Formats: sequence, structure tokens, C-alpha cells
Amino acid sequence: MTYVVTENCIKCKYTDCVDVCPVDCFREGPNFLVIDPDECIDCTLCVAECPVEAIFAEDDVPDNQQNFISLNADLSKVWGPIIEKKDAPPDADEWAKVTDKLDKLER
Repeated sequence: MTYVVTENCIKCKYTDCVDVCPVDCFREGPNFLVIDPDECIDCTLCVAECPVEAIFAEDDVPDNQQNFISLNADLSKVWGPIIEKKDAPPDADEWAKVTDKLDKLER
């Protein structure tokens, strides 16, 4: 089992999760993070660090977000690693409460 970043991360992109990852499995896109399922060791450390509750165990991904399992796998192959925490976008708090924002994902 791996962990999956879901829709709540889009346009928020807090990187607290990156700081605690012991294997550097996060990949960074323009306004979203993903987890490389081939690198994730299922340690669970990132889950508690995410301020917008965007990270789930693969088996626990909500039904309406199942597409994020394959999205993480696909994008992790083209996006580069992020290994240090960065500042969140200035409007991250505003986007944190927005739902149905998959159309805002920049690839």
C-alpha cells in the first residue's frame, strides 16, 4: 500500500509533508504535490503533517477521489522530487476550503 495526495492539495501545496518524508517520495508540480508509489514506504509520517488533510492511505482514498491514485502514479513519473519544505502559495489558505478543483490542476 502507498499513500496518495488528493484534491485538497491543489492550489494549496503546503509542503510540511516533504520535511518528514524519510525517502523523499514527493514530487512537485506547479500547484500540486504527488507521492511516487514506487518510493513510498508507507511510514504514515506525512499524513499528520498535511494541514489540509489531503493525504490518504491508498485503501482509504475517498470514493470520489479514486482517480488521484492513478494521477499520483502518472505525475510522479514526470515531475521532479521536492526534498525541502517551501513556503505555501500566498492564497493557499483561501484555496484550502475549496472543493471540486481538479480543473485547477496545472500539469
